[in-house]
Amino acid sequence: MDNRRLVIAIDGPAGAGKSTIAKKIADILGIEYIDTGAMYRAFTLKVLRSNIDINNKDMILSLLESTTIVFKNRHIYLDGTSVDEEIRDNAVSNNVSNVAKIKEVREKMVEMQQQLAKSNNVVMDGRDIGTVVLPDANYKFFVTASVEERAKRRYKELIDNGTNNITYEQILEEIKQRDEIDSNREVSPLRKSPDAHVIDSTNKTIDEVVQEVISIIEGR
Repeated sequence: MDNRRLVIAIDGPAGAGKSTIAKKIADILGIEYIDTGAMYRAFTLKVLRSNIDINNKDMILSLLESTTIVFKNRHIYLDGTSVDEEIRDNAVSNNVSNVAKIKEVREKMVEMQQQLAKSNNVVMDGRDIGTVVLPDANYKFFVTASVEERAKRRYKELIDNGTNNITYEQILEEIKQRDEIDSNREVSPLRKSPDAHVIDSTNKTIDEVVQEVISIIEGR
């Protein structure tokens, strides 16, 4: 591993395990973890709580102007309040892609994310980190998995968290829809950076993927 500032970008579709992998990498390397998806989720939570129509762009942008999102000790704070649990709600999952595809929302979030990466060694995960947010990252990874595997993981996560009014088929359909929106939106669509290492996590444990990433970073 070289002695330059360490900037690691991890991209991939919904449910591929990016956040869990990025957190473990941050722990192993002793660097900051920035969950960009959580930033979009936090703002989406605010939109839903404000009872704003998800298609009302003007009101959403007006709300954005008075929004602060910060990370502190692995917790995300929306306007000063921790929202770690609330942002994982299924209503947020089902609406976040529609909020994230708004050009001005992405521009504001990208600006925040770039500021966070300027002065720290970071690992950042999302949909457009290697292509848009941190194009100069010294390590880029694209973590993926089959849509069925991703739905299975998301379903298990929801059941484990006490959500029981949901079916696997429903989650599978929702993830397919998110993939469609994320891959086809006009601004910063989900894309693999040409210089990214691709890791298919379908038949791998999280720890196996983490070890693969660490090995590449340490040049093993």
